[in-house]
Amino acid sequence: MAKTKGSSKKQQKRGIDFKKIKRKIGRKLPPPKNTTNTEIKSKAIVLPEQSVASEKAGLAVSKKGLTLKELLQHTSHHNAKVRKDALMGMKDLFLNHPEELKLHRYAVIEKLRERISDDGKIVRENLYQLLKSVILPGCKEDNQGPVISLMMAYIFNAMTHLAIDIRLMAFKFFDLAVEYHPPSFFSYAEKILQNYEDILRKNQFYLEDKVKLKNALAGLVRCLLLLPSSKEVNLPAKNIPEKKILQAFEPDVPTVFAEYSVIIKKLKDLVPVLVNCFQDFLPVLHDSLDAQSFDCMLNILRSIDLAVAFFIHGIQQGHPESPPLDQSFSSVLLKKLLVVFPLSPMHHLSEKDDDRYVIFNIVITEIFMHLSEWICPPAVLFEKFLTFVEYVLLEKSCSNVRSNKAVREKQISTLIPFIPKLVSRVIGNWKNRLLQAFTKTFQDCSPESSVKLACLAAIEEMIISHEDLLCTDVNDSGLFDYKITWIRELPMLLILLGDRHSSSSKVVLHLLLRLGQRSLLYDDMQGLLKEFYSTDQDKGNICYGPFLRLARDSQELSICCLYYFSQLDSTLLKSIASCCVCHELDPFMLFRIIEVLHSTYKAGHIQISDFISFLITLASRFKVFPENIFPATERDMKTSNRATFKSLISVVCSCLSQMGDNSLVFAILEKVILEQLSLKPPLDNSCAMLRMLIALDSKPTRLSEQSICSLSNVLSAYLIDVAHCVPEDDDESMSSIHGQTRRYYLLPSFILFDRSHKLLNLVLNVMGSLINGRSFSLLSGDRICYAKGISSIINAIVSVLLWMQREAKVQQILYLYKEEIDHISRSICSLQSLEEINVPIEERHIIKRAIDRLKTLTSSLYQ
Repeated sequence: MAKTKGSSKKQQKRGIDFKKIKRKIGRKLPPPKNTTNTEIKSKAIVLPEQSVASEKAGLAVSKKGLTLKELLQHTSHHNAKVRKDALMGMKDLFLNHPEELKLHRYAVIEKLRERISDDGKIVRENLYQLLKSVILPGCKEDNQGPVISLMMAYIFNAMTHLAIDIRLMAFKFFDLAVEYHPPSFFSYAEKILQNYEDILRKNQFYLEDKVKLKNALAGLVRCLLLLPSSKEVNLPAKNIPEKKILQAFEPDVPTVFAEYSVIIKKLKDLVPVLVNCFQDFLPVLHDSLDAQSFDCMLNILRSIDLAVAFFIHGIQQGHPESPPLDQSFSSVLLKKLLVVFPLSPMHHLSEKDDDRYVIFNIVITEIFMHLSEWICPPAVLFEKFLTFVEYVLLEKSCSNVRSNKAVREKQISTLIPFIPKLVSRVIGNWKNRLLQAFTKTFQDCSPESSVKLACLAAIEEMIISHEDLLCTDVNDSGLFDYKITWIRELPMLLILLGDRHSSSSKVVLHLLLRLGQRSLLYDDMQGLLKEFYSTDQDKGNICYGPFLRLARDSQELSICCLYYFSQLDSTLLKSIASCCVCHELDPFMLFRIIEVLHSTYKAGHIQISDFISFLITLASRFKVFPENIFPATERDMKTSNRATFKSLISVVCSCLSQMGDNSLVFAILEKVILEQLSLKPPLDNSCAMLRMLIALDSKPTRLSEQSICSLSNVLSAYLIDVAHCVPEDDDESMSSIHGQTRRYYLLPSFILFDRSHKLLNLVLNVMGSLINGRSFSLLSGDRICYAKGISSIINAIVSVLLWMQREAKVQQILYLYKEEIDHISRSICSLQSLEEINVPIEERHIIKRAIDRLKTLTSSLYQ
């Protein structure tokens, strides 16, 4: 037993080299004891003074919180997406903070111009949109020359880039530069035209990338549109586009002329390249003419047309810097272009596709017309073009398809300007055929269309600019009939245009004026012109034409045309008079109408009776507002036209005094005015017609006995109404407002009394009879317009007598008619005592006061 215990203790003291650990299945093994812990623990350090947000406080930032400086730095990032986002952020920043663009525009351009040759297509497109929509419009108010000049070196560098996409996109950038600063083309004309020539020679790629080629060619067209053209020389002055470089940038004109030789030399190299490029597109016509190919071919033809027009312009103007256009160049150009004329589809196409071919042929026709001024084409070739022009005028103008109306009008209006030249160059049957087709187009096209405007310009050129154009064949009277047909269409065209197309109406009126200056207005046109001014409707209503609603310059043109009719019709004068008395007519135009018609009368184009009737109509029918002489409100004072009417009557009286023999004019005027006065017109109109009478009357009066009798009834009622409408005030001097107004209305009557004592006698008798109780109601209701009631009329009569007594000349005449005044006084006293007349107490008091005032007058007369 002892041995066994000892051996066990020895075994326990012995060491264990490897302890076997039992692991349960599925448990994770612990890490080895000799592994190194690589975990790093840290704490955030807060430094308030170094916050990024505080650095940007007060600065303009984009939606993502980036400043302009940061965005400009990001445009140079290696990642294309970051560069694109930077451009988008700049767009957002400039739209929200436009002042940032004005302050840093040069720095922005210097940084962004590097992206013109960016490898990323999306970056270049975003740069183009940023320049087009934000940066260049934002710099429009400033001089854009320095801004554009910063970009030009990078644009030309991109035009020589190895990547075709970048090269074509560079032309788009240049087009944008020319759009916002047109003189930049002339500063770099030689370089840009050379680059166009180089890019168009690369025919191995441009047929595959038609979209970019279309944009490049559109830029070329924009540049060539800036050049002076022979089209400007042939157009009337008013039709020359105002955006042309020679008109818009006058300081650059000498520079343009100095560059003529350089530009023409480069264009003469470029035009054959354009022709070859067009021929390379011809196989597309046999397959399917897509929209992109159509745009490319059209821009090519337009570029050739503009270049040729520029060549011809230099020759026509005789600029020494312009080298002559050699015959071989023109012949080769015609031969290449016209070998396929007219272009036509190989199989039946839709009307839209057919229009495309017609547009091609029209542009080729334009090129031919320009070149034919320099070289003489063969007769067979010339007839081919005449046939095409006739086809377009007749067939296209008769098309009833509404969907392509704008395209059809553009096609026809493009050819119309060439009609005068063609008519002047052809003889015999072709001249008649062209004029017939032109006349049909002119009559059938809508009044507001561009075709109508083009026809009007052609008519002006054929009739006025080239007066002998339609008279080359003396024996052919039919050619002269076309001219008459065109002229007779103009009045109806004016009415159809109305006031909705004021610019077209102005063109028609300008043409009518020029025709009138050459004695080409026919008197039978006045019947239609009457509707242009106004027409009488049922129940006395007036329907005003478009004249009243046109602008002042158009109204001026229409009035000036009246001078050139050999004899103005009375109905037309009546129509014009209705416009003159309309409150919508500008007072300036009212006086201008009278001035022109007075000149027309002095020229012998208006009969004296018609012109007098016109003037009397103005005086009798002009409606003065407000009717109250002293407006109750400030608004009535502002809208009153009484001052205009007074000026009108002064002008009318001046015209009457210049019409010739005053006694003859007075004899015509007397009867008409008395007829108008008998109709009881408003007070202002009555005063106006009395002033017209005294303007031609003399002392002693020219009035007949019958006229004096008729006028006495009118004047008595007129004077009573004046006394009623012009109230008396404490200041009875003529310097007061009421005194001056009263004198204005009374003076015509006082002058007539001075010239005819009998007239004053009759007026006093009529006033005395008015106070008679039995005849009061009849006479006052028949004549007097404003003063109603016994006391009102009696008070007015006494006021009139007192005013007569204050007028020196009339006062002397009153001494001769003391008995008549006594009769008036007795009548008033007897009226007051009559019991059969029911007069209220207030009115009896007024009558009593009038009697007292009248006693003062009678006593002064007897003294």
